[in-house]
Amino acid sequence: MRHPPRSVLLAAAAAGAFALVSGAVVPVVTAEGATPACTVEYTVTGQWDNGFQGSVRITNNQAAVDGWKLTFDFAGGQKVTQGWNAKWSQSGTTVTAANESWNGTLGTGANTTAGFLASWSGGNAVPTAFKLNGTPCNTDTDPTTPPPTDPPPADGTAPALHVSGTKLVDTAGRPRRLLGVNRSGGEFMCVQGRGIWDGPVDDAAIKAIADWKTNAVRIPLNEECWLGLSGIRPEYGGANYINAVKDLVTRVEAHGLTPVLDLHWTYGQYTGNSSGCSDVHATCQKPMPDLQYAPSFWASVAGTFKDDRAAVFDLFNEPYPDRATAGTTDAWKCWRDGGTCPGISYEVAGMQDLVDSIRGAGADNVILAGGLAYSNDLSQWLTHRPTDPAGNLAAAYHVYNFNTCANESCWNSTLAPVAAQVPLVAGEVGENTCSHGFVDQVMKWFDDHALSYLGWTWNTWDCSSGPSLITGYDGTPTAYGTGLRDHLRALNP
Repeated sequence: MRHPPRSVLLAAAAAGAFALVSGAVVPVVTAEGATPACTVEYTVTGQWDNGFQGSVRITNNQAAVDGWKLTFDFAGGQKVTQGWNAKWSQSGTTVTAANESWNGTLGTGANTTAGFLASWSGGNAVPTAFKLNGTPCNTDTDPTTPPPTDPPPADGTAPALHVSGTKLVDTAGRPRRLLGVNRSGGEFMCVQGRGIWDGPVDDAAIKAIADWKTNAVRIPLNEECWLGLSGIRPEYGGANYINAVKDLVTRVEAHGLTPVLDLHWTYGQYTGNSSGCSDVHATCQKPMPDLQYAPSFWASVAGTFKDDRAAVFDLFNEPYPDRATAGTTDAWKCWRDGGTCPGISYEVAGMQDLVDSIRGAGADNVILAGGLAYSNDLSQWLTHRPTDPAGNLAAAYHVYNFNTCANESCWNSTLAPVAAQVPLVAGEVGENTCSHGFVDQVMKWFDDHALSYLGWTWNTWDCSSGPSLITGYDGTPTAYGTGLRDHLRALNP
C-alpha cells in the first residue's frame, strides 16, 4: 500500500513540520511481567515558544469496550486548546479525551490515536499517569528496549520453497499458493520512534492470523531500522530490530505460515511526482530503492535467513519510476538496472542489483519482484526481468479498486502471460470501500488461475483509509476483512 493509515500520516506530518523534542513510550508489559490492562503512548510531536502539539496512542488489552475515556494530569501548567479524534476537555490539571461517535469501539488489542494542541509556560513535563475508563494504564515515561515475549512453539512447520516452472513448490514438489495477509508496522513504527510493531505479535496474535486459514504473512520492513542507521533510536534499530524480525519470522513459521520479508520504506530524497514525503530518510514510500543502502539491507537480510528456505524475499514494495519520468522505456530500464534515473535525484538500486546482493550473500530463497505503477503494471516484466542464477524468481503484483489494472480484461492481457512463465504473487490486494466486492473479484480470478494473494492489512485501522482487515488482534474482521476470511476458510474448511 502506498500510504500508512491516517493517524500515521498525521504523526509523520507533525514530525516534519516541527522539531521532535520529547516523547514517552509505554512498555507493553508491567514490571511484574503481566500484560497491562491498557497501554498509552504520549508523544510531543512539535513545540514552539508558548505552545506544542501532542498525541496519545491508546491500546486496549482487556475485553472490548464500546465507549472510552482517557484521563491524565499535566504537571507543568499546560492547557489543551483544541484536539482531534476525541472530545478533549480540561479541568484544572486533569485532561480528558473521550471517544467520538465513530471511534468508540476498542476491541481486545485494538488501538486508537488522538491528537491535540496545547499551551505551556515554565515547563512541559510529560504526564506520568493515565487511566482508561478509570483503569490505570502502564505509563513508564522512558523508551525501553521491547521486552522478550513468550517463546514461540518449537515445532515449526512452514515448508522450504523453491520455483518449479510457474509454481512455488515445497521440497516434495507439492505446489503452495501463498494465501494470507500483510502485517504492517515494521516499516513505520521504528522510524517514527514509536516501537517496532504496530500492535501485538505474540503467539496468540499469530494464531489469530492462522485461524483465518492463511498460509502466509507478508512483513514490511524499514531499511534504516534494519541497518541501525543514525537517527533511529537504538532500542528500535540495528540488533534490536533484527532480533524482533527474526522472532516474528520464527512465530509465523511455527504456525505453518510462509513469511514474506518486504523492503517497504527506504532512504533517498525524492520530491517529484507522487512524492510521499520530502524527507531523505526512510519515512515513506520512495519511487525506487537507493543504491547507498538497499543492497546492504538485502545482503544482511539474506545472510540472516539464507539457511531458512521457508522465508521469501520481496525486493521492493511498490516501484514507481514511471511517475518520475514520462518515458516508459526509461522507467523499465531504471527498474531493472538502476543507476542515474530520470526524475530521481539519488542513485537507484535496480532489481538486478538487489538480486545480486541476495545471491552474493549465499541465499537461494525465493525472490519476488514487483513491476511499475506501484507494482500494478507488469506489462514489460518478462522483457526486463532480472537474471537470477538460482532460478528462484517470481513476479509480484499489487491491486486495489483504485488502480489502473484492476479488472479482468487487464488481468487477462497483462497478468496471464506473466503467470504462464513464472509464479505470480499478488502481495497486496484490497479496497478502500470497507466492503469486499472488489476483492471477491480479485480472489476469483486468482483462484481460477491457481495464483497467490495476500490481503492488506492485518492492522486495526480505519478500513476506508488503510484499508484494514480487522478491528481487533483476536481476528475480529471488518466488513472488508470478512470477505477475505470467509473465502480463505471456504478454500480450506
